[in-house]
Amino acid sequence: MDAPTLDVLARERDLYLRLLHLSPQQAIAPLLKEALAVLVELSAARQGYIEVYDNEAPGGEARWWVAHALSQEEVHDVRAVISRGIIAEALATGQTIVTPSAVLDPRFSARASVQGNRIEAVLCAPIGDDPPRGVLYLQGAPSSSVFSDEGRARAELVTRHLAPLVDRLLDQERRRLAADVTQPMRRALRAETVIGHSPALAAVLKQTAQVAALEISVLLTGDSGTGKTHVARVLHDNSPRVGGPFVVVNCGALPDTLIESELFGALPGAHSTAVRRVEGKVAAAEHGTLLFDEISDLSPAAQAKLLQLLQSKEYYPLGGAQPVTADVRVIAATNTDLKRAMAERRFREDLFYRLQVISIRLPSLAERREDIAELVAHFCARAVERHGLPHLQFSRNALRAAESADWPGNVRQLAHAVEAAAIRGAGEEATQVERHHLFADSDAPDSEANGVLTFQQATRRFHTQLLERTLTETDWNVAEAARRLDVTRSYMYKLIRGFGLERQRG
Repeated sequence: MDAPTLDVLARERDLYLRLLHLSPQQAIAPLLKEALAVLVELSAARQGYIEVYDNEAPGGEARWWVAHALSQEEVHDVRAVISRGIIAEALATGQTIVTPSAVLDPRFSARASVQGNRIEAVLCAPIGDDPPRGVLYLQGAPSSSVFSDEGRARAELVTRHLAPLVDRLLDQERRRLAADVTQPMRRALRAETVIGHSPALAAVLKQTAQVAALEISVLLTGDSGTGKTHVARVLHDNSPRVGGPFVVVNCGALPDTLIESELFGALPGAHSTAVRRVEGKVAAAEHGTLLFDEISDLSPAAQAKLLQLLQSKEYYPLGGAQPVTADVRVIAATNTDLKRAMAERRFREDLFYRLQVISIRLPSLAERREDIAELVAHFCARAVERHGLPHLQFSRNALRAAESADWPGNVRQLAHAVEAAAIRGAGEEATQVERHHLFADSDAPDSEANGVLTFQQATRRFHTQLLERTLTETDWNVAEAARRLDVTRSYMYKLIRGFGLERQRG
């Protein structure tokens, strides 16, 4: 067998191996990104683009798309102008379109966008047929091997392999949306940044949708790290005040000596450091929303000032003799039991009832474990983008470990842990984030050797021991162990996998 034939076989083998790695993908966007990477790597294409449609959804526009070596402006051109004729023909005919130079091709040369952008070699292949689920678009120099017969065959092989994978994931997406209890609220709210689909989150979104447009004060409660500031922002974004500012006051960072000037501003000469007019937080939030974060940390003096503002809608800048009318909506957030604080006379009762016209409690992460996988994927993608890391995703074992772990710091702690895990994984040039990347600190031998455990380490040790003991007592009857621990059998299996437990056979 001659060398060129061996070369071809090696390339085909590599392509088939890469295609096999596409199958386990569980989300459309990562699938498209990896498929495009395969084509770009195995070809001489300078630029690439893939888009996929949901033909059962109204509108018929691309729902998912990924690009390679294209700026935002170039992506916009590819999507909206430049190649629409080429893409449209590929979709209409169901055939791969190949041209060594679009500017010279009589089918496309008359288009101003093609001439203006001097588009040369193009390959455009539909993904699936009757009707196509999407399209692949590759662009490069006329000499690019991707536009040869062999390159065309490779592209068509990838798109044929991609079509059933896209169908499977589209079907999963439709089933997920049909079962998603947050969908009715999401249709009524601008809440794209709220991640999750659990019933506990749906209850929060339902309350948010009910009060967002109303000119009333809202009190957000819940443990630290549950996302109270995030929900306050959603309230603002779905209110008539969305065009105004959203200002956050960190109550714990307000020193008593500067409370009045921080909140209400100060006129020149009002105190030793006021050499010019100082704008306060209330004025900064004019026509918008003012969030008092950790409201329980306000001193008694500041509580009295805030109560006066809520009652009269007026305030006096420090050193001022004339009242200023405030046009702000006040939202307060706390992780403290304010009723207990009132009983202990640490919080004013009259202020509490002014703030709590409507109260929304944010659930802990333990109450919405169904959302952890989606949150992990979101935070991992954000870390990759923020730090310029190679594409990473969590392995199944790492994901199960995240789902079974305790997160006393809730979503905030999970976000930080996932970001650190992605950085560790990238530092080891791993293709996936593994369990040891996520729990690197809890696996460190030094802390246990010294007998010093963090809260997270101690909690994981307790859970591991409890699970092992219960499974041993029930002779690894998972259903019985789940009944004793008052969890579902499916969640029991997640715990077993997440904590890496295995039955010891004698």
